[in-house]
This record gives sequence, C-alpha cells and structure tokens, in this order.
Amino acid sequence: MLRTVTLTAVALLCFASNSLLCRAALRPGAIDPASFTLIRILSGAVVLLVLSWVRTRAQQRPRPAGDFVSPAALFAYAIAFSFAYVRLTAGTGALVLFGAVQVTMLAAAIRAGERPRPAAWLGILVAVGGLIGLTLPGLGAPDPLGATLMALAGVSWGIYTLRGRGATDPIGATARNFGFGLPLALIAWVVGVGVSGGVHADPRGLALAAASGGIASGIGYAVWYTALPLLTATRAAVLQLSVPAITAALAVVVLGESVSARLVLSSIAVLGGIAIVLKWR
Repeated sequence: MLRTVTLTAVALLCFASNSLLCRAALRPGAIDPASFTLIRILSGAVVLLVLSWVRTRAQQRPRPAGDFVSPAALFAYAIAFSFAYVRLTAGTGALVLFGAVQVTMLAAAIRAGERPRPAAWLGILVAVGGLIGLTLPGLGAPDPLGATLMALAGVSWGIYTLRGRGATDPIGATARNFGFGLPLALIAWVVGVGVSGGVHADPRGLALAAASGGIASGIGYAVWYTALPLLTATRAAVLQLSVPAITAALAVVVLGESVSARLVLSSIAVLGGIAIVLKWR
C-alpha cells in the first residue's frame, strides 16, 4: 500500500510540474509548440533509454514487445496538448483535458466490467465539481480548435494510461514509447517549418522543454507506468483529477499566483472526492 501511494504521489507531482513547465515555456513564447514537443520527446527518450539500458544490463530484462499504439497515443497527447495551450486559457485547457481523460478511462472501465459503487460515483461527482469550481473563473467560450485539440490530448492520454496498466517493464516500455514517438515529433516539426516557418526557441524555452521531457515526462511517466498495475482503471482515472489542483497550488509558489478562497475550497472538493473513491471503489 505504501509503495502504491508513494509511486502515485510522485507521478502526480511530475504531471503537475510538467504542466507548469509547459505553461512557462509556451505562454511567454519562449518556444513554439512543435519545437517544444520535439525537444520534450527527445529529452524523455534520451533519459529513459539510458535508464532502460542500465536496468537491462543489471537485471538482464528482455526488451518490451512491439507496440505502436502507445507511442502514437503519447505523441498525439504531446502535440495536441502543446498546440491547444496556445489557444486556451489554463483553466479551460485543464477542464477539457481532464474531462476527456475521465470520459475515456471510466468508459473503458465500465466496458471491462468494473462497476463503481454508488458512493464512488458520488466521489467522482464531488471531484469533478471541485475541478469545475477551480477552473470556472474567467472561463468563456473556448476557442473551438483549441478545445478540440485538448480533448484529443485527453483521449490520447487516457488510452496511453490504459495501455500502460499491463506493462511488465515500466521503464523499458516508456523508453520505447518515447523512442518510437520521436520520429512522429520530428515529422511534425518539419511540417511546422514547411507550412509556417514559425518555429523558434530561445535558451530558456529549450531548457524548459528539456526539463519537461527528461524529468517531468520521462521519469514521471515511468513511475506512473509502475503504479498503474497496482490501481484499478477507476482509481487511476479519478486520481488524475488532483493534477489541476496540485498545479494550481504549485503555481501560487512558483509563478506567484494569488491564493483565493475558491482555490482552497476547490482543492478540498477534488481531493475529498478522490478520498471517497479510494475508500468506496
């Protein structure tokens, strides 16, 4: 139990840190979305391939079996997420993203025969309500293309998470996903150069993208893959609802955002709803 809690907490913290790094890099225009995605996946691939190589030599683990759906889902999430956040506010993006994740993962869980108890459904509703309360201020009609891209990112991340629940070698599987996702990111970058020529990156943007890929994404996703076999699909889905609340709390410290009563109450609702689901799964 302690191992599951620790792994899950580290993964969710990495997810929140990744959101902060993405916002810091993309919103001031330090780097364009296509370049950010390319550097992010490249950095994650390098870090994970090194970790996988060391782990394989030490334990003589076999290489993960071939799988092209997971790398495609990872790339689809990363590229759609980057381009969506250029068009959406942080609150709107978080709401669309994690709403799509919830729909994808809970639908898959119910289809697989998992039946949450009524109390668990109540917890889900409380958590979603807290998420809506957190992101509602300033929420206007979202940009249609941005909302569509973020919904695609959420569905892709939901698929990636579900497929990761069966990973027997989390680090090796994540390294392979990043490695096979790299050519897709490179193609997207080349297309971006050819279509608009609007690619750019300063040292700060490159550093943020590298940190997002190598640490928050690469290591974070490997930890998440390790925790997934220990979680039901419903738990994995609802736990991710805490990421916007964690991100908002960290943004107060890291980005200097103000603390509000709504932020505190929404965070209590999200984390309280998660606690209900964990108790009455």
